[in-house]
Amino acid sequence: MPEMIDNDTPSTLTALVGSLQPAVASALNRALAGEDITAADADLLFASSGAEFTATMMVADELRRRAVGDLVTYVVNRNINFTNVCIKRCGFCAFSRDFREEEGYFLPVNEIIRRAKEAQDYGATEVCVQAGLPPQMEGDLYIRLCEAIKEELPDMHVHGFSPEEVLYGSIRSRCSIREYLQGLKDAGVGSLPGTSAEVLDQELRDIISPGRITVDQWIEVITTAHDLGIPTTSTVMFGHKETNAQIVRHIALLRDIQQSTGGFTEFVPLSFVNSEAPMYLRGTVEGVRSGPSGMDVVKVHAIARIMLNNWIPNIQASWVKEGNRMSQLLLTAGVNDLGGTLINESISTSAGAMHGQLMRPSEFRGMIREAGRTPAERYTTYGLRRIYSEEDAVLDPLDLVGENVEEIFGSYNKLVQMESYRFEHPRAQRERAGAERPA
Repeated sequence: MPEMIDNDTPSTLTALVGSLQPAVASALNRALAGEDITAADADLLFASSGAEFTATMMVADELRRRAVGDLVTYVVNRNINFTNVCIKRCGFCAFSRDFREEEGYFLPVNEIIRRAKEAQDYGATEVCVQAGLPPQMEGDLYIRLCEAIKEELPDMHVHGFSPEEVLYGSIRSRCSIREYLQGLKDAGVGSLPGTSAEVLDQELRDIISPGRITVDQWIEVITTAHDLGIPTTSTVMFGHKETNAQIVRHIALLRDIQQSTGGFTEFVPLSFVNSEAPMYLRGTVEGVRSGPSGMDVVKVHAIARIMLNNWIPNIQASWVKEGNRMSQLLLTAGVNDLGGTLINESISTSAGAMHGQLMRPSEFRGMIREAGRTPAERYTTYGLRRIYSEEDAVLDPLDLVGENVEEIFGSYNKLVQMESYRFEHPRAQRERAGAERPA
């Protein structure tokens, strides 16, 4: 449990909480006293409006201050989504392409390493490696990719392979999840993204993503990774078809896991981006909302801080999902981290997110200072690389790339059009090889 920095609640907050509806005031007072609020308490906070909503934000901000102080962190990293070809058909995903479609791509190992090296040249300390699930994949592919990156860049942190990918790799390798995770660890993986979680409610998952990793399987991958000493992030995707109660149970489950393993580094709420999502665009799932409201976004981040503060000290806002303005506002609702520079952002972009593929470090620092907080660059697992003073006007290599970002780093829209990386199904490769073989 993180040590409290200051137990003195500001008098204005005390007065505001004291004026609220008794049940809400009781829940917030327990949180301010350092207690874990219950799921029933969180349900009340999700139903809040007016003064109760304002107080929830303020309590989240106060708990953030006590847990982690006024530093706001970010990491210089690069996303490498090495293929968009996937055997799954999740209703919320606009990124994946069936192997029959003309926009399927697959980056070769040398291109993945080139991108990782380029990221390091621009100051990145992490590469985030995630992708689709290509058909008939060689089971050790993820392990070999990790080995190749670490062989060339031993100091680069590989934040890679979601629970869905770990499960798929283990199935294709005909080994247990534990054995596969041990293989990834031996290959040099530093941490796992806690994605493919969406909402950890099996009934809901069967509606929006039938055939996706189950709740029990997700828990097995995450807890086994923690047991092996591999930290992970944790996430939730909201604003589609879930209820407030399902979000609360999801966060409570993560809290239970953290109490047992201590392996989560952060919690990242992810707004559903609807514009290109099949279940919204094509109406494949009934009753799907067009994403969360602004109030929803604030509530999820603030209530996550209140529920998780004693156990997961870092709450991250996704600037790709929320944009600069909302992300900055969330710094007043319990958030203490703004994620990574990314350099290449493919998954949210393909779904219709409009907030760009690169956040320059100086932009992070400007947002943070405008919010009255102190910027700091971190490593993946939240060790601090540098704290910036108000007078510190240093520019990072990524700050100097100019406006031609796509010309330097490429983009998803360009990548899906490139013939040089076009995906070819293994069956087609075998057929072609047979046709070319001399009679």
